[in-house]
Amino acid sequence: MTSLAAKWALCGACLLVLSLPGVASAASAPANVAPSSTPAAHHHRLEHAPAAATPIPQIVRQGDRYALTVDGAPYVVLAAQVNNSSNWPAELPKVWPDIDKIGANTLEMPIAWEQIEPVQGQFDFSFLDTLLAQAREHHVHLVLLWFGTWKNSHPTYAPAWVKLNNNRYPRVVTQDGGVVDSLSPLFPATLEADKAAFSALMRHVKAVDPQHTVIMVQVENETGTWGSVRDYSPTAQAAFAGPVPESLLKALGKPAGSWSQVFGADADEVFHAWSIAHYVNQVAEAGKAQDPLPMYVNAALRDPIKPQPPTAYEAGGPTWNVLDVWKAATPAIDVVGPDIYSTDYAGYVRNLELYGRKDNPLFVPEDGNGPAYPRFLFETLGHGGIGWSVFGIDATGYSNFPMGAARIDDATLAPFALNFAEVEGVNRQLAAANLAGKAWAAAEPTDTHEKSLNLGRWTARLSFGLPQFGDPPPAGNTPPSGGAVIIELGPNDYLVTGNHVRVAFALTDQSDPAAKRVTFNRIEEGHFDHGQWVFERLWNGDETDWGLNFTSEPQILRVKLATY
Repeated sequence: MTSLAAKWALCGACLLVLSLPGVASAASAPANVAPSSTPAAHHHRLEHAPAAATPIPQIVRQGDRYALTVDGAPYVVLAAQVNNSSNWPAELPKVWPDIDKIGANTLEMPIAWEQIEPVQGQFDFSFLDTLLAQAREHHVHLVLLWFGTWKNSHPTYAPAWVKLNNNRYPRVVTQDGGVVDSLSPLFPATLEADKAAFSALMRHVKAVDPQHTVIMVQVENETGTWGSVRDYSPTAQAAFAGPVPESLLKALGKPAGSWSQVFGADADEVFHAWSIAHYVNQVAEAGKAQDPLPMYVNAALRDPIKPQPPTAYEAGGPTWNVLDVWKAATPAIDVVGPDIYSTDYAGYVRNLELYGRKDNPLFVPEDGNGPAYPRFLFETLGHGGIGWSVFGIDATGYSNFPMGAARIDDATLAPFALNFAEVEGVNRQLAAANLAGKAWAAAEPTDTHEKSLNLGRWTARLSFGLPQFGDPPPAGNTPPSGGAVIIELGPNDYLVTGNHVRVAFALTDQSDPAAKRVTFNRIEEGHFDHGQWVFERLWNGDETDWGLNFTSEPQILRVKLATY
């Protein structure tokens, strides 16, 4: 654990002091304090850029939990990614209106190799400079996506002097001697060219961004190969016949031998995964030598439940079955994040479980923009996620339907904006509590439309598809939507927010004599203004008789529970 993490790894009253500086007690909160004029959705978006440098973002760990720190404190990334070809100055006017509408605190933007190095050794960072200036004007942070050797397995964003020179920068050769449009990870010329470009990019970022508008960098994009489980070129065959690297053997607890001897039927895929991961790690190391920002890779996924052969997905990428290989090969990579384009609740949760590991912070760098996806922000947070991003948010007219929405219009953006507003309203409190193991969240399941969260002494029951008045069985929302976030401030004291959900509380120990004498001591609605809790009103009577009903109105409640 780093010393920085230790400051937030507190619980109960200590957490309240650190994460809620200056909060008036519920008993003394003045009833006439006016709400802040700043929308809740923008409370933790980037302020005007300071002249002086700010602390560099870091991934910190406390036990098995993680946080990304921004400006020196834990931060939840609420991001939107533009479409792939929106990374040009002329397109930015079509980007910012939707980013502002959705209330994202972070924008994920591709930086293409061909864009910054159209001629080898000659660099152009004019787009990045424009992007940084405009991001600061719109008060958002940036995650840069390095589209280098691989973008969805292909070299389409590599400069022409790379992708048109197959002799110097070879592609993968199939077992039958064919060629697929994916650069091989086994040739030094390709690696050195990518390292040089990425190093130049990170050197420029450090020079022009002392305030750390850029908080993370993605290295390559959805690596792996379609059409071949690995490279079968003579160079690859010689490496495959050689010994497995000692570092991988040690990490996996395997005896020495050739790839076939050690990994048997899985040898081809494991060899390719190691080769790509080792390549990516060297690119990341070169970039971090210039500017040690947190760096991650994103994964095009293998089915998390039904077995698939490697020909059914991008073989060699960081799929769950070779995640141990990737972690062993990439010490310079801080996070391996799943790009989840699945609306199946069970499958989605399984992906979160597979990637949210003790040795890997959970971050979802891409999610779909269709109507079934917004609620998965809550599920990601409930699994300890440090952030989440929706893909394809701009007004360029592109749509990846049926994977996403048919149109990116106000109706499409509204549920994402609602979720972001609620979570952004408790951003720093949530991030600190999550690191300390004092935060819970969940989205609507599609089977029972109910979910229970064990908070320790208390259990919170989330019910979906209920009216605000009355107590019928939960029917679920159409489409499935909504979720809730609960943050412990101290004993019996919680922040609660969410939408399209009813939240009720009970003692976890139902044998406790007080189990049938549970009551709300006090429920305040309010908001945070620069870390200060601002009281707006009390909830009581009709608003609480049937539990706490969250609708499509962004609301934050401070709930004090009691027994009598």
